[in-house]
Amino acid sequence: MNSTSQPDSVRISVEIVSDDIDVAALVDEVADHRAGAIDLFVGTVRDHSEGRESVTHLEYEAYEEEVEDVIREIAIEASENWDLIAISIRHRTGTLRLGGIAVAVAVSAGHRTEVFDACRYLIDELKARAPIWKKEHWAEGAEWVLGP
Repeated sequence: MNSTSQPDSVRISVEIVSDDIDVAALVDEVADHRAGAIDLFVGTVRDHSEGRESVTHLEYEAYEEEVEDVIREIAIEASENWDLIAISIRHRTGTLRLGGIAVAVAVSAGHRTEVFDACRYLIDELKARAPIWKKEHWAEGAEWVLGP
């Protein structure tokens, strides 16, 4: 899946992928001669979660018919609230091992305040609103995780 749009001259790219996320390529996508700052958030798979110390891997599923539209809407909201140049978001589906990159958000703007604030908004809203589900696996079993 891939969708790109340019509301109000802010370049927006959203993609749900089943292969590894290339964070360097994501930074290249938002790079611009007008940008004085680029912020990059990278969410990775860790070996523990609340109350569990033995996570072995995660599984992500997405509602493919809606997920990119929901994330794109969140990106448009960010572009309306901050003076941004570009936004690029990738989220993985499928099985991810420890250390794997599950999500990456890159934002460029003229100044650091905008990119920091917008990047935090984007990842927080993505986790709260995007139809993406995570299943934690550990040695003794597996469980779908609710909420952000």
